Amino acid sequence: MDETLAFAPITDLAPLIRRRQLSPIELTELFLERIEQYDPALNAYITPTADLARAHARAAETQIAAGTYLGPLHGIPVAVKDLIDIAGLPTTGGSTLLRDNIASKDATVARRLFAAGAILLGKTHLVEFAFGGTGVNHHYGTPVNPWSPDVSCLPGGSSSGSGVAVAAGLATAALGSDTGGSVRIPSAFNGLVGLKPTFGLWPATGVMPLDPTLDSVGPLCHSAEDCAILHQALAGPDPDAPETHAQSCRSIVEEMAGDIAGLRLCFPREYFWADVDEEVEAAVRASAQVFADLNAHVDEISLEIFDQLAEFRTGPNTTAVEAYRYHRARIEAHLDQFDPIVSERILDGRDIAAIDYAQQLVERDLLRRKARADLDNVDFLITPTTPFTAPVLEEIDRDGVYFPVNGLCLRNTIAVNLLDLCAVSLPCGFTRDGLPIGLQLIGHPHDEARLLRLARAFEQATDFSRQTPDLDAFV
Repeated sequence: MDETLAFAPITDLAPLIRRRQLSPIELTELFLERIEQYDPALNAYITPTADLARAHARAAETQIAAGTYLGPLHGIPVAVKDLIDIAGLPTTGGSTLLRDNIASKDATVARRLFAAGAILLGKTHLVEFAFGGTGVNHHYGTPVNPWSPDVSCLPGGSSSGSGVAVAAGLATAALGSDTGGSVRIPSAFNGLVGLKPTFGLWPATGVMPLDPTLDSVGPLCHSAEDCAILHQALAGPDPDAPETHAQSCRSIVEEMAGDIAGLRLCFPREYFWADVDEEVEAAVRASAQVFADLNAHVDEISLEIFDQLAEFRTGPNTTAVEAYRYHRARIEAHLDQFDPIVSERILDGRDIAAIDYAQQLVERDLLRRKARADLDNVDFLITPTTPFTAPVLEEIDRDGVYFPVNGLCLRNTIAVNLLDLCAVSLPCGFTRDGLPIGLQLIGHPHDEARLLRLARAFEQATDFSRQTPDLDAFV
């Protein structure tokens, strides 16, 4: 079978499957063979599910042959981050403490994925308990960025394995979670498109929490339209998740069609540009001409809200409080079995006073209101997803010493979560060393259709999203 199919977007594969020109069984075997060939070196999967994948593929082929086609995800092989419950499989959360934590039922997003006819290739690695943006995991090994064959570079986190799996052609798409950037950072480091939807649009029932006030499940894909397909299938209200919105996303694929003429796009002058690598800044700012050529209005803007956000981030870490609340019994009894870089972050929440935590939530809500007012005359913001491309692993994690870059990895992305906006990361260039550069587009809450329309327009005007890594060195 043509190996290029392993890197094809859903929008290319789905019509072939629907017309029965491509067999879900043969496509699944292609991915299983690639996982067997490349994953020992790349370490994307913690739990491959070859038998389950074959069963899903046979079911899809039988249904389609009988005239029942469920939609664009039918027969598509995908992966999910290992904090999403799949009945009968362990949900480890990236921790050895939970290696035998077998889920009794599917998470809502997994149930919807299977109802749409998708095929599960396996569960992917992550930072322990999803608490980190670099992708490092000292228990199970850090997944290897496929764009750097000569020296191991960070995959980005916390959805590290999901990013590596899709970038290396070991899955067509993958699900991750994004509390402060954990879909967008690995998308940026691995040359993918990653969507952080508005909080509450994707149900988190059956998904191990990091911070339930910020957690969003989201897709990592080869294209913006693939993100829209997954968003349309998996978002929407869930009676078991009271935080989910009643808004339906059933027409987002159609709504994202059209041009972007007249949209007002702005580069914020504050917050996002400190310590940005010069190659990253040049590539991100070059996107202005692409958008201008598509008749969007592009300019710069000063927004006081981001100076206020920077000050807010020096206060109590509410995510640490939420993580400690969830893991309290586990970390107090088994501290020595936690990854030290993760336990340190969790324990930061132990001594924060309740009144300080409550006040921080009040101030966060005020910031969100101000952000919406400040952005009233702006359609979208343009920023780097991360200040730099994937760092060399040994430069931050060497000889048992961890050199923190986590805060910088998260700085530009966490702003979106804290202000309750939506955002997408997509590739906008490559460094001289061949590493992908991530462009972040930030939109208003519930504006995913126009956000993905903007991303797709950029993709169609450039070829960055169509580049693939050379995996010969990983065999």
